[in-house]
Amino acid sequence: MDFELLPNLVTFFPLVGVLILFFIKPDNKVLVRWVALATSLATFGISLVLLQNFDASNPALQMVTNLPWITVANWNISYYMGVDGLSILLILLTTFLTPIALLSTWSAIEEREKDFNIFFLMLEVGMLGVFMAQDLFLFYVYWEFTLVPMYFLIGIWGGPERIYASIKFFLYTMAGSLLMLLAILWLGINQGTFAVPDLIALGGIPAGIQTWLFLAFAIAFAIKVPMWPLHSWLPDAHVQAPTAGSVILAGVLLKMGTYGFVRFNLPLFPEAAVKFAPIMAGLAVVGIIYGAIVSYYQRDIKKLVAYSSISHLGFVMLGLFALNSQGIQGGILQMINHGLSTGALFLLVGMIYEQTHTRDFDVYGGLWKIMPVYGTIMLVVTLSSMGLPGLNGFVGEFTILLGAFGSEAIGSAWYAGLSAIGVILAAIYMLYMYQKIFLGPEGSIVETVKEHGHALRDLSVREIITITPLLVFIFWIGLYPKPFFALIAPTVDNLVAVLQAAMH
Repeated sequence: MDFELLPNLVTFFPLVGVLILFFIKPDNKVLVRWVALATSLATFGISLVLLQNFDASNPALQMVTNLPWITVANWNISYYMGVDGLSILLILLTTFLTPIALLSTWSAIEEREKDFNIFFLMLEVGMLGVFMAQDLFLFYVYWEFTLVPMYFLIGIWGGPERIYASIKFFLYTMAGSLLMLLAILWLGINQGTFAVPDLIALGGIPAGIQTWLFLAFAIAFAIKVPMWPLHSWLPDAHVQAPTAGSVILAGVLLKMGTYGFVRFNLPLFPEAAVKFAPIMAGLAVVGIIYGAIVSYYQRDIKKLVAYSSISHLGFVMLGLFALNSQGIQGGILQMINHGLSTGALFLLVGMIYEQTHTRDFDVYGGLWKIMPVYGTIMLVVTLSSMGLPGLNGFVGEFTILLGAFGSEAIGSAWYAGLSAIGVILAAIYMLYMYQKIFLGPEGSIVETVKEHGHALRDLSVREIITITPLLVFIFWIGLYPKPFFALIAPTVDNLVAVLQAAMH
């Protein structure tokens, strides 16, 4: 097998499942589920082959496909795909979370299940393309493509206000993307290429122009992260999305924004990145504290988890704009950690919602005695999200704070000090949530469920199988993060060398 083609195979293999699903009758729900799950598992298997053939010691792009695509006038647009240390973990996260999210829908999605699975597999294609595209125009195509399936996933299978949430999600992301498109066109036409490695090698963009290009890309990516104050679309999208949609939105789609910063803003516009580092770090710190405070006051469990994402991704942005090796490595690892922990939280919230049909804090209480397995798993994931030592969240946050504390670009230890308050606030709102749901006297929901003719049950075998892979990685990264850092370190060190040169 030609391993150079692996990135293309991983990206487009979900379309095989889409093609098969087209020929299956919609009322054959069992077959629809199995085909979608088998396709996503096969995609994950191919991504493991990709990992096996990835040389972690090599900072350069690997398994590259570079073919002419659009060559008119001075537009040299290529079909340019490849993998390096900045993207390998995010590719694996995408292929890992997709089958888990699909498995979680087996009792939750009952209408138009075939359409749901088709859209979900198409979304996976777009997300994988974003992480592997090395041509700006190709990246933009994948970036915009992800909007369409996610729009329908929220708009058709979401909650009561799904239309409002899906349109808001679409318009926010599209508005930012148009600015990025203008910057991409300027770069490609003026530099004579849209290929990212070639643009980095060419360099020479005047500092004044870099500022405007940096801002155009940054607004698009900041909306996607989302950074404060461009975050207002996120809680609506999360609350209205079906559980699987929330898992993939938090786990992967938000990371497209943070990935965009580290893939494009930092290496393409290093002088502008140094110039804006204190401002971006300041916005990140505000997001960390704002997201944590607002989370505490939520009465909807899903909305609490949604606002916690704003806080957690603030840490990622702080790490990236520390512009040093510890900060950027910690930021990339924290992208993965957030995908695992918050994805698990959304799964668990969805599992209890299927039984109770409410996410209102005030009706819960005393579930530990009724659902001990559920309570134990939720405790582990809650502690992971808080950043307890020994679990994945601690490793990322500690490395980020270490990078921010010693950052020459940010220029002050206060950023790290204020961000540490966010860790304390996270412990407050996460433990408050746990105490409210699981401890104390039984909530009114227990009786309400009994009135409908059935009692609350603990997790089923399928639900335990769904959540267990996430728990494995929560402990693995927390106890032995070395293999994960090893995958990203050489490429990050190369990037940091570019940023250091711009700094001095």
